[in-house]
Amino acid sequence: MEPWNSTLGSGFILMGILNDSGSPELLCATITVLYTLALTSNGLLLLAITMDARLHVPMSLLLRQLSLMDLLFTSVVTPKAIVDFLLSENTISFGGCALQVFLVLTLGGAEDLLLAFMAYDRYVAICHPLNYMVLMRPRVCWLMVVTPWVLASLNALGHTLYIMHFSFCMSREISHLLCEIPPLLKLACADTSRYELMVYVMGVTFLIPSFVAILVSYSVILLTVLHMPSNEGRQKALVTCSSHLTVVRMFYGAATFMYVLPSSLHSPKQDNIISVFYTMVTPALNSLIYSLRNKEVMGALRRVLQKYMLRTHS
Repeated sequence: MEPWNSTLGSGFILMGILNDSGSPELLCATITVLYTLALTSNGLLLLAITMDARLHVPMSLLLRQLSLMDLLFTSVVTPKAIVDFLLSENTISFGGCALQVFLVLTLGGAEDLLLAFMAYDRYVAICHPLNYMVLMRPRVCWLMVVTPWVLASLNALGHTLYIMHFSFCMSREISHLLCEIPPLLKLACADTSRYELMVYVMGVTFLIPSFVAILVSYSVILLTVLHMPSNEGRQKALVTCSSHLTVVRMFYGAATFMYVLPSSLHSPKQDNIISVFYTMVTPALNSLIYSLRNKEVMGALRRVLQKYMLRTHS
């Protein structure tokens, strides 16, 4: 097949999950509800942490970053998917596709590193409580905030430039919800085996060390918690850690499937389901998992809402 480029066509056609669904209207309504939930829950969590001085602590600073990443992550994909379905217009420009690849890789990579830092924060808080404010001093906290963004954006820039330099064959249809590396590689005319190996190495390099660090942190935490004399302290530690581990399982399961498993094990239908999970479902649930099981966050949220209600009635 003859190659095409951005000057010979209007871009790509995203053949997402809505086009393959037996009940596209119901699925679109579900996705809209998930996006509304993600906007509301993450927005309220950001507001509570920002406005309440009692939450200006290291863990809340990291949690605020997670909410921001989830809010941006789902906004990169979901609004376009909904609008495209309503307007029956599934095209995306070459530049728009490149931007979506870059943002998805940046936000996904940053969240991967952030979750590892959050595990370290819990390890220090539970295993070394007396040294917590020394080990998690402001300079360290801001380093934990900035590092994921910088490393993930540099990694994403390199991969975006490389994947978009390929010549793509005449079929412009991407059998996926969004522009992402695995489905784009299937449209490339050139031999992509070496680059697929590089994507695999990137996935392993980003995901496995962070995942191992999280497992080690929580293994040590579990041993420490089991030896706690106070039942109340033990229960509080387990609730906090179980919330984090729930988020970790959802994120790493989906990311490993997309970027570590060989392409031969992928199918368009499976990839679409996984993409919906980590771009729409996970961002909507993360903030609920953290806030509903965290008394400090729920208390701060109630105080912020009470202040707002008092101002509106005065």
